[in-house]
Amino acid sequence: MGSCASKPTPPPTRPTTTPATQSTQAKRQQQKQAIANPKQNQPIEPQTSSTNGQSVESTKLPSSDSSHIHENKPPVSLTQQQQQQQNGGVVVKNPVDVAAQNNSSEEIKILLLGSGESGKSTIVKQMKILHQDGYTQEELYEYRAFVYKNILDCIKNVINAIIDLDPELINDKTKKIENNTEEEEEPETAEDSQAVVELKSDESDIAPQYQQHILEYDDLNEVLDYEYPMDSDVPFNASVAAKIKKIYNTPEVQHFMVHQQGNFYLIDSTSYFLSDIDRIAAVDYIPSINDVLRTRKKTSGIFDFRFDMGNGLNIHMYDVGGQRSERKKWIHCFDNVTLIIFCVALSEYDQVLLEENNQNRLEESLALFDSVVNSRWFARTSVVLFLNKIDVFADKLQYSPLEAHFPDYTGGNNINKAAKYILWRFNQLNRSGLNIYPHVTQAIDTSNVELVFAAVKETILENSLRDTGIL
Repeated sequence: MGSCASKPTPPPTRPTTTPATQSTQAKRQQQKQAIANPKQNQPIEPQTSSTNGQSVESTKLPSSDSSHIHENKPPVSLTQQQQQQQNGGVVVKNPVDVAAQNNSSEEIKILLLGSGESGKSTIVKQMKILHQDGYTQEELYEYRAFVYKNILDCIKNVINAIIDLDPELINDKTKKIENNTEEEEEPETAEDSQAVVELKSDESDIAPQYQQHILEYDDLNEVLDYEYPMDSDVPFNASVAAKIKKIYNTPEVQHFMVHQQGNFYLIDSTSYFLSDIDRIAAVDYIPSINDVLRTRKKTSGIFDFRFDMGNGLNIHMYDVGGQRSERKKWIHCFDNVTLIIFCVALSEYDQVLLEENNQNRLEESLALFDSVVNSRWFARTSVVLFLNKIDVFADKLQYSPLEAHFPDYTGGNNINKAAKYILWRFNQLNRSGLNIYPHVTQAIDTSNVELVFAAVKETILENSLRDTGIL
């Protein structure tokens, strides 16, 4: 796989200015300023939905000031047709068209970076949906085994965490209740009789609770022992699916997952998949687009993807493994990078790493971002920062305080304040002074990704204008 994009095309020769073209030059200057100085400090406008009464934004953040969150303005028109004006025999071109023309003969190389499960691979899937023909039925079917694996990984992680962190959910009381049907000895005295009555009264109070909610060893063992053969075409085991549904719907398990998820590894799509086990375990199941977007499929090595964003912009995007063991493979992709898209999951502030269960994921992302923006390889590279999973972040703030993990944060469960705090933490690391363009994103939402990439496209063209000397 080639590691470098083509060298930038030399700046085009500027037309000689004559008296007849002076009025045209003023118009050209206005066009340049419109691109070089986009509107700033605009109040945010919600783009997606609301969660718990608070707006969930999917928009562009300021590139240099984290004190306000800005809305995405409609991108500058990027038509390939030249806006020609005949004035003194000189053809005047729109600067944006010049940038697009300069890029038409080369690939724009984008490096997609971020820690594991930050949403990088989901972005690539969205590019396939938006800029190619999406997924065929055959391609959707191929994801079936990965969906099954996600379900099993999720429920097994929950079960193992319960065994380690809350074994009382599967303690000996189950056996005591089961033994209540055994033949009892007759009481020898009146006092003994009264004691038996009181004991049975106590048992009747607690037994229904344990009979309804306690986790059974056989159920847990059946799920833990089941492995779906990834190279198989068989449906998901119906008995195991029933056990998974029973375990997941247990109220104590629901409570455990909410309040203990910061102490063990769990993917964001856990509830999405486990709550829909009946549909997924059906014999004729074919994954939906939503299933594919939410499926966790670990990126190993470097995955590259080509697509056309229109206006002559040919994109070559590289998605590299986010786990620690994969990062050493990035180095040969760094030459002549046009743009870095760095993904961070806002929702990971209370989660731990897959590789190290005592390391906070957001702290890991901050450390990785530090190494990227201050690297000599990226001294002249712009960075687009995707603050991803805003939907999960909004929900989680209501029951998992950000300040419990980052004590210097004081904004409570306000989504805007929390997002701006995290953006501030990332901006503080930019000691090299790179241009950073932040966006709040929801990678599983195709319309949101389409909106954000319209702004990314504008950034690419703006940078190209600078490189060619037009700006």
